Amino acid sequence: MIKNITHAHPLIALSLIPLINACNGEQDQQAEAAWLQTNTGAIISLSEGEFKKLRLQVIDEEIFRVTATPQENFHNLPDTLMAVAEPVQSDFSVTEAEGKLIVKTAEISAEISLTDGTVEFKNASGKTLLAEAGRSLAPVTRDPGPVDEDSHSVRQYFRQSPGEAIYGLGQRQDGRVNLAGENIELTTHNMEITIPYLVSSYNYGLLWNNTGISRLGDPRPPQPLAAAFELYDIDGNKGGLTAHYYDGDKLKLARTEADLNYQFLSHGNLREVPLPEELADAENLRIRWSGSIVPKQSGKHEFKMYSSGYATLSLDGDVLLDRWRMNWNPWYHNAKIDMQAGRKYQLDLHWRPQGGYLRLLQYAPRPLKETQQLTLSAETAKAVDYYFVAGDNLDEVISGYRHLTGKATMLPKWAFGFWQSRERYKSQDELISALEEYRARRIPIDNIVLDWSYWPEDAWGSHDFDPQHFPAPGDMVDRVHELNANIMISVWPKFYPSTENYKALNAAGCMFNKNIDEKNIDWIGPGYLNAFYDAYNPECRKIYWRQIRDKLNRLGFDAWWLDAVEPDIHSNLSFQHRKALMTPNAMGTGAEMFNAYALPHAESVYRGERESDGHKRSFILTRSGFGGIQRTGSAIWSGDVVSRWSNLKEQIAAGIGVGMAGMPYWTFDIGGFTPEDRYRYNGDTVVGHFEQMAETEQREWQELNLRWFQFGAFTPLFRSHGQNPFREIYNIADEGSETYHSLVWYTKLRYRLMPYIYTLAGDTYHRDSTIMRGLAMDFGDDPKVLDINTQYLFGPALLINPVYEFGARSRQVYLPAGADWYDFYSGKKHQGGRTLNANAPYSRIPIFVKAGSIIPTGPDIQHTGQSLNAPITLNVFTGADGSFDIYEDDGLSYDYEQGQWSRIPVSYDDASGELTIGDRIGSFKGMEHTRQIHVRWIDEGDSAVDFETKPGQSLKYNGEKITLKKPA
Repeated sequence: MIKNITHAHPLIALSLIPLINACNGEQDQQAEAAWLQTNTGAIISLSEGEFKKLRLQVIDEEIFRVTATPQENFHNLPDTLMAVAEPVQSDFSVTEAEGKLIVKTAEISAEISLTDGTVEFKNASGKTLLAEAGRSLAPVTRDPGPVDEDSHSVRQYFRQSPGEAIYGLGQRQDGRVNLAGENIELTTHNMEITIPYLVSSYNYGLLWNNTGISRLGDPRPPQPLAAAFELYDIDGNKGGLTAHYYDGDKLKLARTEADLNYQFLSHGNLREVPLPEELADAENLRIRWSGSIVPKQSGKHEFKMYSSGYATLSLDGDVLLDRWRMNWNPWYHNAKIDMQAGRKYQLDLHWRPQGGYLRLLQYAPRPLKETQQLTLSAETAKAVDYYFVAGDNLDEVISGYRHLTGKATMLPKWAFGFWQSRERYKSQDELISALEEYRARRIPIDNIVLDWSYWPEDAWGSHDFDPQHFPAPGDMVDRVHELNANIMISVWPKFYPSTENYKALNAAGCMFNKNIDEKNIDWIGPGYLNAFYDAYNPECRKIYWRQIRDKLNRLGFDAWWLDAVEPDIHSNLSFQHRKALMTPNAMGTGAEMFNAYALPHAESVYRGERESDGHKRSFILTRSGFGGIQRTGSAIWSGDVVSRWSNLKEQIAAGIGVGMAGMPYWTFDIGGFTPEDRYRYNGDTVVGHFEQMAETEQREWQELNLRWFQFGAFTPLFRSHGQNPFREIYNIADEGSETYHSLVWYTKLRYRLMPYIYTLAGDTYHRDSTIMRGLAMDFGDDPKVLDINTQYLFGPALLINPVYEFGARSRQVYLPAGADWYDFYSGKKHQGGRTLNANAPYSRIPIFVKAGSIIPTGPDIQHTGQSLNAPITLNVFTGADGSFDIYEDDGLSYDYEQGQWSRIPVSYDDASGELTIGDRIGSFKGMEHTRQIHVRWIDEGDSAVDFETKPGQSLKYNGEKITLKKPA
């Protein structure tokens, strides 16, 4: 048989198949599959299974796209939204051998079964990186409709390699970093952001090309308890748990319940499952469920407690979960435990709702075969569709994602300074006074934020200002600029029907009006009818931007806060109901487009601003995101997390997951958005300054904020925000206190590190790098780092170890193998591959620096504008070779896209003790050609943070190579 038809015309190749088979006398009962080569790959007609065609496209030498459809062609596929890369002309071959079609480039190959279409991906040396294990179709059951005849629920199985770790997929609040073997729902919610790109410790990535809810692992949502357990009440009767309903300590009702479910609203403020009538007058409601559960199978069971208010789940007296969330923003909390089939376990769940929501769900143990697979499923799809990306390391794998979905645009330099925000500044005087106070106290700051409700109460979406509290918004913006700062303003995709903006959008068919039809009023004043616009419609997006441009952009605001873009049309509705409220939209049903709203919404603002104000970098903060959001001048943040230690800890893993999914710009509300009432109120006093708080709560409040702040100084964006108590540094602690001193110290350290930080930012665009780095990115050969979820690298040099326990003055720190590490503060040197009990005094978090690092720092400044052309100090951590290329541009314009930037390459040879500052690469407008550079040699015992120490050497650098010798 002819094995290679690479150079044949595609139609000739297809027509030759039956002829060749006949000539060879092959008379199989099952016809052999036909295939044809295309300009970008190959298409195979499958002879087995539910899928009729498989298409493999060569995007470039290291990226393939695989699409498997039950149709006869691929004409029904929707726009991808995420992917912007088109296949480039790459040299590839297509050959047939031993029942497989092999598509091969210089870097990777795909071997495709000609019967069932399963694909195996290999690198250039023939090592298997990823192999499919099958795929399946099922009816769509979770789209409230209408469901197209060509829509299916799809599932793709892959074989998982032994010891393989899986990362990425966006932002979650479960504390997990390594997702191998986990059940992960890819959805969007206030605190959940899906970026459907995963990366493997085997140096490949997979972009799941679906815009609806998808799942890693179990394809089902979590199930009620009764699906996996026999339930018994406190008297041993089978059928449910005993529920006791109390008003304070008074028992109001006892009954048996099999499903612990107060999870969602049906509409308005009415619950899907109403509370019992006996509780109508309860002022201090609490509910306790007690009884026994008996697993139907042995293995690791996962409890999923969806809750707000106070909720504590215990098993056999051991507390599994003890959580609080504000009533209006519940989410899942997870706990895994090994359980034996047939054994009784005592379960207790105590809930104080405070007006909140709860449901206890679970995942039963999956069959061993499934836990050893990497499985992705989608609730609704036209086809199985994904991109496979290979690389020599995880940076290259993430670079492949950016190639597919768009470069991470450069943010303005000021975005990397300190931001102060509050929910909310109630007048322009409050906002300006806060900024003036920072300047008076000489605490560096670059951005102040005007959050929501600056508009008249009954005019959400008007983009007007309340004349009583914001009588001269243009003057407010001008004053911020006079103070050498920037101002970001909150803008929602939400409109009251009384506003002219709503009327214009509605006339164009742009509004999701089902929310109004259901009379789902919001929470402002008496409550108002409202609707969100259809961001999937390009014409609607143009109208939306014009309205912002004409009302807000003309005033000179510097950045946009695009809030509630999940979209949160009406909080606490079920996912099915949320889908229905978004149906129809310009691209399909709400189920089909569920996760993607934030992407076209942000892109319209980004592109609109570039057209209107092309001289300045657009900057957006958005509460949700999706694959490709990095190309829109956007950063994402972790939503309305609460002021609790558990939420602080979970942000570490959340940020790592975002970075390893390819999105470099991420932040959170330092201190948590909503605190418990014990912090917010003191009797009738609404707490602003911390001294208004009960004395018993002040110490923990200050420590929580300080620890969160210390962590925040080493995240891509450094942003303090939240409800009362006020979050300004001077409202958290008084000057002269240890707390105040540490808050200011870390703020100033952030600005000292600006040459380093801005280089990391430049590398996200020019080198597709990642700022907040999971340890597997740089130390993947060390198996001990694969599951670490509370440590990360900030750039290549700094190992950050946040403190997340109240009263902790030390913490366990693992120093990755393959490097030596300096204590950032003391200079003590440690060998990698070991765990330390690291000191964590109240005013410091443990930070270690990799030997061989070169960290450029700058002077003590008040805003990032003062860093341009400022002197640079090179902090050289000896003990290993190292290099660092200092990146600079004007920090404000898009000239960097046209090559207006510079780099100063610096390298250190430890054996010779020579530091080489190389020839400058490039230039930009406003760059000074002669720079003052200082050198500090950090040996064991030398503190890196004593910035006033006289440098070892100083020189004038004019862009030409200079070599310095380390003093003896």
